[in-house]
Amino acid sequence: MKTVKLSRTLTAVLALLLALCLSLPLTACGGGSPTETATGTGSETVTEAARDTDTATGQTVDKNLNVNVAVLSGTTGFGMAQLMEQSSKGASALKYTFRVESDASNILPALLNGSVDIAALPTNAAANLYAKKAGTVQVLAVNTLGVLYVVTGEGVNVSSFEDLKGKTVYCPAQNPTFIFTALCRKNGLEPGKDITIDNTYAQPAELRTVLAAGKVDIAVLPEPMVTIARSANDKLTAALDLTAAWSAAFGESAALAQGCVVVRTAFAEAHPAEVAAFLAEYEASVKFVMENPAEAGTMIEAQGIFAKGAVAAKAIPHCNLCFITGQEMADKLTSFYTTLFGVAPASIGGAVPDNGLYYGVK
Repeated sequence: MKTVKLSRTLTAVLALLLALCLSLPLTACGGGSPTETATGTGSETVTEAARDTDTATGQTVDKNLNVNVAVLSGTTGFGMAQLMEQSSKGASALKYTFRVESDASNILPALLNGSVDIAALPTNAAANLYAKKAGTVQVLAVNTLGVLYVVTGEGVNVSSFEDLKGKTVYCPAQNPTFIFTALCRKNGLEPGKDITIDNTYAQPAELRTVLAAGKVDIAVLPEPMVTIARSANDKLTAALDLTAAWSAAFGESAALAQGCVVVRTAFAEAHPAEVAAFLAEYEASVKFVMENPAEAGTMIEAQGIFAKGAVAAKAIPHCNLCFITGQEMADKLTSFYTTLFGVAPASIGGAVPDNGLYYGVK
C-alpha cells in the first residue's frame, strides 16, 4: 500500500479550509441539500425546491407529491382524458399516477386503504362508500349527467314505459339498474311483477355485444355503447331517452346525476392546495373534451378510457359531460339520492347522505 505524503504548504492549506468549513452552517458543507419541511400526516417530506405556484389557482403546490387517481372506463372517465394526456407529457400542474378500471368495485377498496386519492365513480358508489364509512370520501364534482337509453331490436315497438309491461329488459348492474328501477316504479311498473329486469350481462360492453347480435330484444345501455351497438346493427332503435324520462317523472329541475369525482377526505385535508389545483386542471380537461370531441376521442383511446376513439368522439355530444361543484353539486345529488332512496334504499347504502359527503359545502 502506498503512503501519500503531503507537503507542509499543502497541509497548511487543508487546515485552513477545514477551519472555514467548520465555521459555516452544516448545510453549506453538506453539498447544498434543500431544507425539508414536513407536510400531510408527517410521514411525507417536501423540499422547498419542489414547491411551485400553480398558475390556475395561485396557490403553492407540491410538485413532487404523487396524486393517485383511479378512472372508471367509459363516459365517467371521458372528462379526464386531456388531463391524463397532459400528465403523460409532464405538462400538468401536479404529478399524477392514473389507473383505469372497468368496474367500480376495483376502486372502492383502494380508496379505503389509501392507495387511491381521487377517483371518478358512479354517484351511487360514492353514496355507498360514504354510508359504509362516513368521512372516508367526499364528492368533489358531478362529472356526468344522464347517458342511458332503452334500445330495442328489430320488430320491437316501444315508445313509452307502458309498452315495457310484461317484457324482459336487460340492464347493466349497479347505477343503470337503480335508475331504471326508479323510473319503472314511477311509471307504474313493479320490477319482478310487471316487468323483469335482467342483470345477466352486468357490464355494458357485453350487453351491447349480445344486443347487436340479436340475442336480446330490449336493453338499457349507456353511451357510447348505444352508438357502437347501432353501428353494428342498424335495425336497433334508441326507443327511450332515460334522461328525458327522468325529467318527465321527477320534474325538470331534477338531475339524473350518474357520475362524479371523489377524494379521500384525509388527502383533501392534508393537501387543500393540491386538491384545488386538481379541480382547476380537471375542469379545463372536461371543457376541452366537450369542445374538441375529435381530438378528445384520440386521447380517450390512447389513455385506455375507451377502446375506440372514433366512437367516443361521435358519442361525446350525447354524453352530458359536466363539471358541477359546491352547493349546486350538493343540491343535485341530494335530489337524486332522495329519489333513489324512495324506491331502492340499498342502492345508496340505506340513507340519503348528509352534507358531509360534499367537498366545500357546510
